[in-house]
Amino acid sequence: MKFLDLCKVYIRSGAGGGGCVSFRREKYIEYGGPDGGDGGTGGTVWAEAVDGLNTLIDFRYQQHFFAKNGQPGMGKQRTGKDGDDIVLKVPVGTEILDEDQETVIADLTEVGQRVKLARGGNGGFGNLHFKSATNQAPRRSNPGQDGVERTLWLRLKLIADVGLLGLPNAGKSTFLAATSNARPKIADYPFTTLHPNLGVVGVDNVEFVVADIPGLIEGASEGRGLGDLFLGHVERCAVLLHLVDGTSQTIAEDYQTIITELEAYGGDLAEKPRVTVLNKVDALDEEERITASAELEKASGRSVMLMSGVAREGVTEVLRALRAQIDEDRVRHRPQEDVAPWQP
Repeated sequence: MKFLDLCKVYIRSGAGGGGCVSFRREKYIEYGGPDGGDGGTGGTVWAEAVDGLNTLIDFRYQQHFFAKNGQPGMGKQRTGKDGDDIVLKVPVGTEILDEDQETVIADLTEVGQRVKLARGGNGGFGNLHFKSATNQAPRRSNPGQDGVERTLWLRLKLIADVGLLGLPNAGKSTFLAATSNARPKIADYPFTTLHPNLGVVGVDNVEFVVADIPGLIEGASEGRGLGDLFLGHVERCAVLLHLVDGTSQTIAEDYQTIITELEAYGGDLAEKPRVTVLNKVDALDEEERITASAELEKASGRSVMLMSGVAREGVTEVLRALRAQIDEDRVRHRPQEDVAPWQP
């Protein structure tokens, strides 16, 4: 299945049915009076977050969603049938944006969340509605209201606990493959990962979700390489895992490149908790490890962990550090329960 995280859709709610002008005419009933029914309400367009989806690929093949119109009213006081609603089923974590791609209409972050995108038009009144003591034979009715037509953007941001950051070939996909059942493509050339991958990682009988995104390079915020389009997938993460290639000759520059791109992206991404790891240490001897870790600590201003995804050296310690950050984030965002005052 292909991965798609941004798409454009065209929606239109149903128009309401028109009211009916009708009079009751029966052979032995004098002055039958008006009996025109109201029109039916047009269908409404909804969006709903459902379980089991992790891509917007379905919307590549169908972009137009038009709800049914309401039926017109009929004689004998019969109301027209309401138009059927349409529900756009989207993955959890989908943002719905207006046509300008900036105004957020809704952010569906939980299974079952629904939002009304376009309300169906009301049906028109039939002439029975206008009957009164002074107007006992009205010959007027209302047309139904028009439907609402909109152009919207759907943008998927994956729901994950940990987001992987680093330059291309920093070992992000190797780490994901070594710690989960995910099987991302791994090779020795830049931009092997072309779309985000998710994996469920476990440590000490606790599981959490890790998101691997394509690598960033200098100038990604200006569109170089694959750009920073995929950074949205790590916006919701509790902690970022920043992997730095220990075999690089420019460790400090590599670290600063990623930090600069995070700051250029904006939002709170650069302020998120981060675990900085010197990766691929299996290719370094003891002296080289000390030199490389010292250089990275000086550049980052924080403690650095050593790891090798291939040799699985230091992986468990890194997972435990991530789990600790996730637990802290959950405590920070835990809703405060209302405690009833003590009474004797």
